Amino acid sequence: MTVRSSARRQIHLAAHFPGVNSTTVWADPRSRSQIAFSSFEQLARTAERGLFDFFFLAEGLRLREHKGRIHDLDVVGRPESLTVLNALAAVTERIGLAATVNATFNEPYELARRLATLDHLSGGRAAWNVVTSSDAFTGENFRRGGYLDRADRYTRAAEFVDVARELWDSWTPDGLPRPFAHRGQHFDIAGEFTVPRSPQGHPVVIQAGDSGEGREFAARTADVIFTRHGTLEDGRAFYADVKGRLAKYGRDPDDLKIMPGVSVVLGDTAAEAQERAAEIRRQQVSPQNAILALEQLWGTDLSSYDPDGPFPDFDPVPDPTLTQGRTRRGDTVALAEKWRSLSRDKGLSIRQTVIEASARQSFIGTPEAVAADLETFVRQDAADGFVLVPHLTPGGLDEFVDRVVPLLQERRVFRTEYRGTTLRSHLGLPDPVWQG
Repeated sequence: MTVRSSARRQIHLAAHFPGVNSTTVWADPRSRSQIAFSSFEQLARTAERGLFDFFFLAEGLRLREHKGRIHDLDVVGRPESLTVLNALAAVTERIGLAATVNATFNEPYELARRLATLDHLSGGRAAWNVVTSSDAFTGENFRRGGYLDRADRYTRAAEFVDVARELWDSWTPDGLPRPFAHRGQHFDIAGEFTVPRSPQGHPVVIQAGDSGEGREFAARTADVIFTRHGTLEDGRAFYADVKGRLAKYGRDPDDLKIMPGVSVVLGDTAAEAQERAAEIRRQQVSPQNAILALEQLWGTDLSSYDPDGPFPDFDPVPDPTLTQGRTRRGDTVALAEKWRSLSRDKGLSIRQTVIEASARQSFIGTPEAVAADLETFVRQDAADGFVLVPHLTPGGLDEFVDRVVPLLQERRVFRTEYRGTTLRSHLGLPDPVWQG
């Protein structure tokens, strides 16, 4: 892939609110509630002070279980995303507000109304992160009791987004409602939409996923893809693949922004930053979490194993009921061998291997070094921007905003003020053409 000639491509930034899994270091005395509105407000206001594009909430529709019990290493409880974002619309002014909402267990008319309402209340700052589920465990929480076969989840999601856009377009730009009707494989609805066309026309659509299906769905449908990749080379390969899929859908490369989730650890020196990062990873991957990761991969009870000792000498025994509510890892035997090889090659214990193997893409160093690395990723077509996932709730963005954002501004690769009022304007996305 040819590197673009401009050295001043603008970096897009977003903030992810942590709160489940082991991302947040809950033992840190600076960590506070993942439920209290003050936590959401503080992180969102910090991101807006840093002139970020949007504030991003994940969602879980069922508490995860391990060995038949609620998983006590998870944080128990997560408020509904759109409710929180509607409240944040009242205490923020410019930052985009992105909610993760499942396309498998919702219906287009109701969700389109909620998203359009947020877009109106926020003055055009709403976004929808479209996720899917083929999980019968989650489906038990819903009246229809069911779930979709894995092969059907993206076909429903694609039609779901199409229907939502039809509903948003059922009002003319000058404010006249028109009847809608949709007849498709998954949805057969007709009527009149109750919410006028919103300030953005359509809320921004985000897709989270790295699979081939996810990449194709994003190329066809999404405005932003939230992903992960570990190196500059991996990022460039992903970027080229996804951007290369856009033309067949009549889309330009800039119509889809690629924003991997990353963590950032800063220090006054490179050595200090590395030391801080290592300590954070040790806190995130406790001995209990290390054994949990091993059990999820091996599919069996390994509570008798020492997290500071060696790996099991037998291959995984798949048991889909051992851990419920988590994404499956694919070829567990191959992944287990990869972890064992890493352990053998570097002389690592179980816990040390999990720490190294499960680390999210991180930028670690002085503020100057991190700013330079972020620019390199964007300039060399490995990303259009980044979704920052802090390890502290809710103060985890403070240091980045205070120390790195000014350096990005000095490099002229990040805005010094919001120039528009809508999330589409922040992202540099075209306004949707009315399809009335």
